[in-house]
Amino acid sequence: MLSSVNDLIAFLTVARLRSFTRAAAQMGVSQPALSRTIRKLEARLGAQLLTRSTRSVSPTDAGERLIETLGPHFDGIEAGLADLAEMSGKPAGSLRITSLEHASKGILAPAVCKLMLEYPQINVEISNSYELIDIVAERFDAGVRWGEQVAQDMISQRIGPDFRMTVVGAPAYFANRAIPLTPYDLTEHVGINLRLPTSGGLWGWPFDKDGHVVKVRPQGHVAGNSVSLIIDFALAGIGLAHLPEDTVADYVNQGRLVRVLDDWCTTVTGYHLYYSSRHQPKPAFRLLLDQLRYSH
Repeated sequence: MLSSVNDLIAFLTVARLRSFTRAAAQMGVSQPALSRTIRKLEARLGAQLLTRSTRSVSPTDAGERLIETLGPHFDGIEAGLADLAEMSGKPAGSLRITSLEHASKGILAPAVCKLMLEYPQINVEISNSYELIDIVAERFDAGVRWGEQVAQDMISQRIGPDFRMTVVGAPAYFANRAIPLTPYDLTEHVGINLRLPTSGGLWGWPFDKDGHVVKVRPQGHVAGNSVSLIIDFALAGIGLAHLPEDTVADYVNQGRLVRVLDDWCTTVTGYHLYYSSRHQPKPAFRLLLDQLRYSH
């Protein structure tokens, strides 16, 4: 019986992580041993549970049905063990959070560090992505996004203040170019763009002056999905970057970057942490919520 339970746990881990490699690392076993375990489970059940390719793993219809049947029970066991740990005065458990690099560095990471120093039995995984991830399907405990990006069926908690965006470029970039005075002038400039994984398109730069709203997608030769990478390109004089003001403040003060279009740059709704209303928060997650609670 114990062997069967362990096999089911192995299957759920592979299915949720969509990877034998990551699942094996998480479980502390070799990938070949994990593959053998899944094959034996499939043979015992008489059904293929996972579709394997060279790049990905996904549940079959039978696998999805097994996940739907067993998943909540194993989640309940995990939550129960976490509750017992909390009663013993040592909160424990694992938390998975999808976030944005800017929010992770400025808000999430400091709170997580403080939490883990106080409760070392808690494990936290932060995955930075601009993709609008289904946190329930991808087995995340929570996500961090701008307030307006949070789905209505989620419970949401503000974790940070509103912040301003800015457009910057290196002095060398402006050596042979005119300073843009309006967003329409950006058609004559090179943009360092952010590619959105969900849609595959480039993020439009929003501007607003006296109620006149404009969204521009400057043409450019380079795009990235990391704030630090975009800053590096801007410092190298490749083009203009549209970024949160605090991420480039030091470079502006040092004269390494120049701010433009200040009277057009917008203020963005602060970050919110959101989680499913269908799941009971783990004790460790409730502690993180307390750490992140923001008051105006």
